[in-house]
Amino acid sequence: MEKKIGKSLCIFSSKGGVGKTITTLNLAGIFEVMGKRVLIVDLDLSGGQIALSLNRPYEKTIYNFAMDFMNNRYHSFLDYVTKYDDNIDFLASPKDPRQSNRIASKYLEIMLDKAVYYYDIVLIDTNHILNETNLVLLDKADSILFVMNNDPYDVKNMKSLITIFKDLDKNNYKVLLNDSRDPMKKYFSLYDLVSILKTDIDYYLGSEFYVKNIDQYIMNGKIITLHPKAANVFSKDFAVLMRLATDFVKEGDKHE
Repeated sequence: MEKKIGKSLCIFSSKGGVGKTITTLNLAGIFEVMGKRVLIVDLDLSGGQIALSLNRPYEKTIYNFAMDFMNNRYHSFLDYVTKYDDNIDFLASPKDPRQSNRIASKYLEIMLDKAVYYYDIVLIDTNHILNETNLVLLDKADSILFVMNNDPYDVKNMKSLITIFKDLDKNNYKVLLNDSRDPMKKYFSLYDLVSILKTDIDYYLGSEFYVKNIDQYIMNGKIITLHPKAANVFSKDFAVLMRLATDFVKEGDKHE
């Protein structure tokens, strides 16, 4: 029987500080609840936060994978991942940001090809810069989730990003408006945002999902959506993330 290949989702933003990494972690928790085996790949190569947020000791990183593959020392993809729990693993960004410049984009493509063979879901966290690395990732990923906040700078940058995708005739993306990151910033209505961006806002996380002690969660290596009470305490936003994850899985199944 042929092995079913997993699917990759790149979480991207046009501006830093929109809650992209927390969204990535929360989606990993949702996919675990769905019974999926998940890999989180930290491709913010010069300043990734996934390993810090999950608070697990790790030895190898994406840099080690790239160098070993380049020098014919590669044996198994699982040698480079770190276990978070029974369903979630992560592949950390380089420990030294100077190493990021030595990772050729072709090895990132190889890495993703290996990852989807072992995992049902591969979540790719990135930075917000449209450099060669991120362009390769955005082109390689099965689907893309754009995360944005409701402020003028982010809306302007997101409009430019979506315009680029439309010019390239790429439509494998969804847009998540995250009002939980800065609950006091609500410059535009949803109608205004759709009119400005000329695309749908597919998912919305409200200010109720704002967690005051989020730093404590991060320092303790906790994923909010895996908290036993999360589905009840954050019922509306938990349901939004569940719908997002379900849509992604169904979309992937349609293209099998």
